[in-house]
Amino acid sequence: MKRILLLITALFLVLYLSSPQQSQAQTAQLLGGNVLNGALTGTALGAATMGLQNSSDFAPLRVGLGAGILAGAGLAAYDIATLPKGQEFFISGIFNDGNNSSVIILLDTFYGAAGGAVLGSAVMLIGNKPIVDGLQYGSSIGAWAGFGLGLFDSFIYAERNSDFVSSKLLNRSSLIEFDGKNVEVGLLSPDMIAQKSLDTTELRYNYSPALRMISFKANF
Repeated sequence: MKRILLLITALFLVLYLSSPQQSQAQTAQLLGGNVLNGALTGTALGAATMGLQNSSDFAPLRVGLGAGILAGAGLAAYDIATLPKGQEFFISGIFNDGNNSSVIILLDTFYGAAGGAVLGSAVMLIGNKPIVDGLQYGSSIGAWAGFGLGLFDSFIYAERNSDFVSSKLLNRSSLIEFDGKNVEVGLLSPDMIAQKSLDTTELRYNYSPALRMISFKANF
């Protein structure tokens, strides 16, 4: 555990000192939030492993906590590296929004555990078997299933700051836009010029790419 704490501290110092002064608070927030969420997720998965093994050995909890802390530190480095300069980190997943990647994984894990507990209890009621077993195995399986969904949600499905920035740029009709209350001005917008020519034998359409320097729209 001491080695893990020393590794986390060293990573924190590297990320913190290498960041500009104005973004150091954001770096510390991302690192602290991801490490805490990673520790909680790892502990939950360790408890789920104990439930699946029906064992009272606390080794999975210890391993889960250590692995969660390291994974949280890695996620913090990933979030800091992918965060556009000067912005607050934001991520929007299937069920939740958050200010770091690990919170999506953590919440999906707990949702999976809760859903598994409900389904496991229902199966036990139908089979007239002890509900405690349904809670134990259902929540354990659900936690791991939710963790898998959380990984997909956080790294593949979820939208991050960079996704919002790119979509905003792609939805523009001009490279530079100004939108007022009744006036819209655009600079450097792509266009297509169509020319029609007709002779005695055929009708032709010629298309040429063009660049519109300025466009102006007004509503009255």
